[in-house]
Amino acid sequence: MVDFVESFMSAQLLVMLLAAAATFATVLTVSMPMLSRDRMSQRMKVMATERDKMRAARMADFGRESQQGGRLRQTPKGFMQEIVNRLNLRKAFDSEEVRDLLKMAGLRGQAPLVAYMFFRLIMPIIVTIVALIYLFAIANLQHPPIAKFGMAIAAGYVGFYLPNVFLKNLVQKRQSSIIQSFPDALDMLLICVQAGMSIEAAFGKVSKEVSNQSLELAEEFSLTTAELSYLQDRRIAFENLGKRTGIAGIKAVATALIQAERYGTPVGQALRVMAKESRDARMSEAERKAAALPPKLTVPMIVFFLPVLFVVILGPAILQVMKLT
Repeated sequence: MVDFVESFMSAQLLVMLLAAAATFATVLTVSMPMLSRDRMSQRMKVMATERDKMRAARMADFGRESQQGGRLRQTPKGFMQEIVNRLNLRKAFDSEEVRDLLKMAGLRGQAPLVAYMFFRLIMPIIVTIVALIYLFAIANLQHPPIAKFGMAIAAGYVGFYLPNVFLKNLVQKRQSSIIQSFPDALDMLLICVQAGMSIEAAFGKVSKEVSNQSLELAEEFSLTTAELSYLQDRRIAFENLGKRTGIAGIKAVATALIQAERYGTPVGQALRVMAKESRDARMSEAERKAAALPPKLTVPMIVFFLPVLFVVILGPAILQVMKLT
């Protein structure tokens, strides 16, 4: 036993053991990177697969919507299209500003554009004819015929801009609905992002949740989800969201998301700041409307309340004076 311990503790054996351990460590150090799996590339492949699945699902949804007569793409046919093509109205009325205005009104595709150009042509004629019938056949105006023709031409000139007025009213109503629901949607978007969802999945989830409050905002978020899925540059999807709505708050959020992706800053932090600003803006707007209410009530009170008050107060005195006389 003593001989075994002495032979084990000999310097030659210790040197051999240390050399073997060093050799093993060297071989292990060199071979470990070769044997280890590339988890990053595997993770990126999984993410790419998931994005392809989302893209395919979103394109399938839009395909079903188009088959069911959805509003996204409608092929213009019929009388309006023929008139527009024959008179070459696109050269006169088609412009980027008009297309942006139609998008802000929620009218997409070629059919609304064709209808807009057709009514820009036909409304002055219709309004002029109606004005002539009213001035010469219905109204008993003591004016010479040349003056009545001038009034009818002026009415036709106003009718030329009636499609623009109608379109701007649609834009205002749509923007009002979006502004009312956007702060809540932004809060939900922040919650989804902080929960670990991607920005595409967050937009898709919020579009479903916010549909009960604003169908217009849900539609815009759904389109943004689709664009984020199939566009190569995500910046274009965010810019299109701000351009389609035409609302300063949404444009600011789109700019913040673009900067967050460009410079690598946390998206949740940018959304948190923009959500607070959006809530503050909505509160400021409510306070402004409340502050403007007393001046607006002044004229109705003078016109409707004060005469009644004078009658109630002075009526008995006037009756007494009439009895005495």
